[in-house]
Amino acid sequence: MQGFLNLNKPFGWTSHDCVAKVRKLLRLKRVGHAGTLDPAATGVLPIALGKATRLLQYLPGDKAYNATIRFGIQTTTDDLQGEVIASCACPELKLEDIKDLLPQFLGKVNQIPPSYSAIQVDGKRLYDLARQGIAVEAPVRTVEIFSIEVLDWRPGEFAELDVAIACGAGTYIRSIARDLGAALDVGGTLAALQRTVSSGFNLANSISIEALEAQLQTFQPMSPDAPLQYLSSISLLEEDAKKWRQGQRIAQQINESSQYLRVYTDGLFIGISEFKDDLLVPAMVFEPVN
Repeated sequence: MQGFLNLNKPFGWTSHDCVAKVRKLLRLKRVGHAGTLDPAATGVLPIALGKATRLLQYLPGDKAYNATIRFGIQTTTDDLQGEVIASCACPELKLEDIKDLLPQFLGKVNQIPPSYSAIQVDGKRLYDLARQGIAVEAPVRTVEIFSIEVLDWRPGEFAELDVAIACGAGTYIRSIARDLGAALDVGGTLAALQRTVSSGFNLANSISIEALEAQLQTFQPMSPDAPLQYLSSISLLEEDAKKWRQGQRIAQQINESSQYLRVYTDGLFIGISEFKDDLLVPAMVFEPVN
């Protein structure tokens, strides 16, 4: 079995838990995932099955989330799973105050990841260092946030804002919650998070662990090239396809600016190619010559 599974990750599970469960249910050794989700987050977790694990690096980096930000609270983890380190009721906070600040979070922005995150510093995960009580400043990274849409607003002592966020890979929604609260001078933390889009997969077409268990006899994964449709494609004649699958470079005159292309022969997806200097250079041969 090879291809992709669009899993709806349940609350409380790590991404590794999901991979282990899928591996056991489908009796597969080679199972991987794209885009790690925190245990408290739910939603889209792309799962690669069999040889499709080799395609994970070529998936698009698009992400989208529905998030709830709670104001007046600051925690060690920038979400409700951490210890509260500051609390300040903010009953006077108005939605208009927040909307005025949202534009500064759009576009390419510098972001400091949460102290409790999987980012490595000197070969060690930040969350491991934090648990040991070692204070390490997380490296600033540049991320891209395409849109922030207000979905709902619940005023009160600890007001809550629901937003839909579309962003590039590597963006921490916890950091947005923390930084927005800081900009309002009341503090903020992430109260809930659901990923609705990830690497070409969306929530509407996702499947739960329970549904997968119920469909084991009939389950068919998505085709290996399904999430790669954002890449341009090229079809090779049998002779050229054979050479390409053997690792040879194929001369091609095509009007294409993409770095990578999906490669087919007779309708069969055979891999990913780099295109440079009018040459098709094999990057990942998915279907080698028999």
